[in-house]
Amino acid sequence: MFDTLSERLQAALSDVRSRGKLTEEDISKAMRAIRLALLEADVNFQVVKSFTSQVKERALGEDVAQSLTPGQMVTKIVSDELTELMGGAARDIAISPSKPTVILMAGLQGSGKTTAVGKLARHLKEEKGLKVAVAAADLQRPAAVEQLIRVGGQAGATVYEQGTTRDPVDVAEWAVGQAKANGDDVLIVDTAGRLHVDDELMDQLAKIKKRTRPHDVLLVVDAMTGQDAVNVAEAFGGQVGFDGVVLTKLDGDARGGAALSVKAITGKPILYASTGEKLDAFERFHPDRMAQRILGMGDVMSLIEKVEKQTDEDKAKELERKMRENRFTLDDFLEQLQQIRKMGPLTNLLKMIPGMGQQLKGMTMDERELDRVQAIITSMTPYERAHPEVLNGSRRRRIAHGSGTTIQGVNQLVKQFGQMQKVMKQMSSGKMPNIQQLMAGGKR
Repeated sequence: MFDTLSERLQAALSDVRSRGKLTEEDISKAMRAIRLALLEADVNFQVVKSFTSQVKERALGEDVAQSLTPGQMVTKIVSDELTELMGGAARDIAISPSKPTVILMAGLQGSGKTTAVGKLARHLKEEKGLKVAVAAADLQRPAAVEQLIRVGGQAGATVYEQGTTRDPVDVAEWAVGQAKANGDDVLIVDTAGRLHVDDELMDQLAKIKKRTRPHDVLLVVDAMTGQDAVNVAEAFGGQVGFDGVVLTKLDGDARGGAALSVKAITGKPILYASTGEKLDAFERFHPDRMAQRILGMGDVMSLIEKVEKQTDEDKAKELERKMRENRFTLDDFLEQLQQIRKMGPLTNLLKMIPGMGQQLKGMTMDERELDRVQAIITSMTPYERAHPEVLNGSRRRRIAHGSGTTIQGVNQLVKQFGQMQKVMKQMSSGKMPNIQQLMAGGKR
């Protein structure tokens, strides 16, 4: 996510951070590098100009000049300004006290709108405990209704649909009535999209908006289209109006042009971001956390939230006791591995830890290796998982055969488990493990 932009911005600030005193020329040089990085990331030119001007003005201020760590102060200024650029404080959907809260989803065809409807439905159901329904009013695209029935069902939402032959405006209005009668907390209306902004699309959306009287209109845009996404948002805002943005395919966006431009250009905040293909790969957009990720400062709060969702308090306490008493077994290792995998790609999780981004640079992690690890551990007997020291040659051959792997793979896992126990001890004492050393097998 934003890997190219992140790398360029961190490089631009690295020289500044290394200096004990900053001159105006030092700051101007850094601003030129930042300006170029943002332009190459497809950020709107006027946004770039305003952003670098504001950062430079603050960086030349008295606070930085008198600071004992001026380089760190400049980095903080860039982080603060990036946060403001993307909307400042994180925002969320306001739930109306009178049911249902109606949310209208709009966007161009191919932006991931229908999938985003399912993801938002799941998010509101799981995170807020709301009774959610979705309405199939996208009758323009073939199979859109079938797709919404599928993703709505997976999200645990009620799906209101009347096939593909009715007027979508009538369907949307009917669905509001159904949601009200059934006591749904939220109704999300999926509307038609087209390949480009046109009068027919806008006219239909305006009619649906008038008949359903939504509490919020959310515009779904594809983050990977960069400045085009911002242009689409500007066109929608000028003709129909919307209240917030949902960015899709954010995980595949190496540049970040849409995320950094859309708020400044449209005045509307980014509310949610889709960060993967699965329905649970959807989260509230936090400008401050995103700014920290971009600058390689980690995202501890998001990591904590992910961990809390997967953690059973009693099990966590028991695991802590085992770690302190050096009773951490391969069974515990497997359970933690399974919980971690539920949180998303391992590389993305590690990048949320401050300082890990640079250590992971140039390294690749094959998620299939985690499948092999799981197969090896489950091929062991309960006693072997609790006492890996008994794994002699014949046992390792049996485990390799049973897991469909090799003896070398079994040997590597046993070695890595020993390293894992060391890491647990380091982290429990507040020390940061060296990831590159661990990936290289612990060699110094």
